[in-house]
Amino acid sequence: MGRKDIGNILEITKNDFKAAFSNPIVTIVLIAIIILPSLYALLNIYACWDPYGNTGEVEFAIANLDNGTSFEDTKINVGNELVKDLKNNTKFKWTFVTEDELRDGVHKGDYYAGIVIPKNLSKNIVSIATDNPKQAKLEYIVNVKANPVAAKLTNTAANTVYTNLNARIVEFINLAAYGKLGELQEGLASGAGQLSDGGSQLQSGADQVSSGADQVNDGASQVQDGSKKIKQGSNTIKEKSTQIEKGKKTVEDGSNTLQEKSNELQQGAEELESTVDPSLIPEGPIKEYTEGTSKVADGSGQIAEGSSKLAEGSVKLAEGSSKITNGSVLLAEKSGELADGSNKVAEGSVTLAAGAEMLSNAAAQALFSASAALFSSADALSSITGINETLLGDYFFSPVKLETNELFSVPDYGSNVSPFYIALSMWVGALITCVMMEPKSSVGTKYSPFEMYAGKLLIYVTMSILQACVTLIGAHILGVYVDNYPLFYLSAILVSVVFMILMYSMISAIGTVGKGVAVLLLVLQISATGGIYPIEIMAKFFHYIHPYMPMTYAINLLREAQLGVVWSNYIPSLIILLVIGVATVIVSVLVKEKADKPSKYFEDRLEDSGLF
Repeated sequence: MGRKDIGNILEITKNDFKAAFSNPIVTIVLIAIIILPSLYALLNIYACWDPYGNTGEVEFAIANLDNGTSFEDTKINVGNELVKDLKNNTKFKWTFVTEDELRDGVHKGDYYAGIVIPKNLSKNIVSIATDNPKQAKLEYIVNVKANPVAAKLTNTAANTVYTNLNARIVEFINLAAYGKLGELQEGLASGAGQLSDGGSQLQSGADQVSSGADQVNDGASQVQDGSKKIKQGSNTIKEKSTQIEKGKKTVEDGSNTLQEKSNELQQGAEELESTVDPSLIPEGPIKEYTEGTSKVADGSGQIAEGSSKLAEGSVKLAEGSSKITNGSVLLAEKSGELADGSNKVAEGSVTLAAGAEMLSNAAAQALFSASAALFSSADALSSITGINETLLGDYFFSPVKLETNELFSVPDYGSNVSPFYIALSMWVGALITCVMMEPKSSVGTKYSPFEMYAGKLLIYVTMSILQACVTLIGAHILGVYVDNYPLFYLSAILVSVVFMILMYSMISAIGTVGKGVAVLLLVLQISATGGIYPIEIMAKFFHYIHPYMPMTYAINLLREAQLGVVWSNYIPSLIILLVIGVATVIVSVLVKEKADKPSKYFEDRLEDSGLF
């Protein structure tokens, strides 16, 4: 670039600034162009300064049909409680109407939405304490057609009613459970007392078991002594049984001899009696030891007969003695076994007694421990059930408090959306400026495309700086919150300059096509930059183009400077904007050198049509 080029550039710039003040109309139009973008930003910021704080004017209809019910002799009407709560809530304009008025009003759009509280609301809520619980329901009616934002706001109102209702239900359930805790506390205390009594009884029984165990020990010793004596007697019986068996043999032998002799005596007596005929013997002495002989024979027969019976009885006696002996031996053997079993029974009784004593002591100790635990639980529940029920109800109504820790807190919604609207106004301002002060073509002039581009650039940059300054002054007057004023002002001016360079360069290089590109980018950037809504909730298409939109980085730069800077966010956006500005100038100069004449021809043909 030579001295001539610089002279031509300065000449173009001088002519532009001179023309700006050539007549009042031009000056007024330029002032309007400078002010107009700021109005776009400031009016939008002011309009949504505190939208959620103004919902008190949004009508929300309530129709309370709840008939109420009773619970444990207490009357309950949850619908009335909800109405009472809502009357103290200023977030919306609650309007209490009949059911017909609500349905008709929402249908016509007189109310954006409404809630019908049914007749059985309280009854269904109380049913939670019965064996047949029923779900409580509210009917939410909303007119979506009336206004899309209003429908979202009334959803918030419906959630307010829903949350209050659920809080009331939780309060009721917890208070009912609280009453049951009181009953449980009494039951635990009573059960603890009974366990303690049972432990005492077991302890007493353990003492008795211990006494019985001593007696069992004594009895076991006696059983063992008796067992020894039985065994000794058994041995004696066995010894005597041998002698009895021997005596049995002697008796049997003697009985047989006696039987034989008895038979001989009987035979001799018969022979003696047969040898004497009393009729042949004369009276006298000989006839009388004859009669005696007969008597002797008779006596001998009787002796023989008695001896025979004695022998038979002796045999029977011997056999009986043998049986007695055998029975005695068997008895002795069984007595020995019985003695052994008695010893085992005695030993088992001692072990059983010891185990019973240990079991009784352990069971008593367990009952005492359980009793102590129940008493402790009863004491703990006693401290809970002694709380004032009114205070407890408040706690159950809101058992958890959410503590909010806001980072980079902003006092109002308008300040929060300011980065978006300020960046948008600067894009619009650059577009209006370039449309009203259309960049010129070098065709038909003494200037080259580069000289024309560079010479007219300064007036556009100056306009962008003035537009940014007016917008910043207006934001200050409006009360927009700014964390770092110097950084915010410099950032805003930089954004305005970069947007103006981008807009001027596109229109200067490719004319009307550049205007179309600028408008297209404006439309896309409203949704693709995440200025109001998080980019994550937008359609996938806007996710893809988000990183390529200049306004994405402009909003980031302004947001960091205005609401609290995080340098790791600020610096990358700053670098990208600077690169956009420099790259735009380089590309535009190259494109204008080639496209200036075709672009001029295109513009002339549009003007020839009489429509443009």
